[in-house]
Amino acid sequence: MDARLNMYGSPIASKVWKHIIAASKVLEGSTLPAATQELVKLRASQINGCGFCTDMHTKDATAAGETALRLNLVAAWREATVFTDAERAALELAEQGTRIADAAGGVTDEAWANAAKHYDEEQLAALVSTIALINAFNRGNVIIQQPAGDYQPGQFG
Repeated sequence: MDARLNMYGSPIASKVWKHIIAASKVLEGSTLPAATQELVKLRASQINGCGFCTDMHTKDATAAGETALRLNLVAAWREATVFTDAERAALELAEQGTRIADAAGGVTDEAWANAAKHYDEEQLAALVSTIALINAFNRGNVIIQQPAGDYQPGQFG
């Protein structure tokens, strides 16, 4: 299976994706824990059905030391006992932020307040940005049917 479009072969798409990738690199230097970032990216990717991003973030998280148990339970995080309260708040915000179209009110005040209990303003900014960016990546990859399975950790340096 090949992608419908080579995003790096198109001059316009290449420029756009380079900016989105640069924005995501900024988040790596934030104080939002790297494990939280990967869990959020993985959950949004699962919701959006993005095989490429699910593959990528599972492998990147594993390479960074995340356990298979926690990665396997991300989709069922509400029933899992392996996540901290802060991670659970981030996963809830990620789900609501990803499913904006599914709920008339968007992200609830309760979900926001719960995240704000665990993260300071800069971490919240990083969390919101992470959610927004992974959704952009997911949508692009789903639209072009980017194949999953061949990603190698750190492939995009």
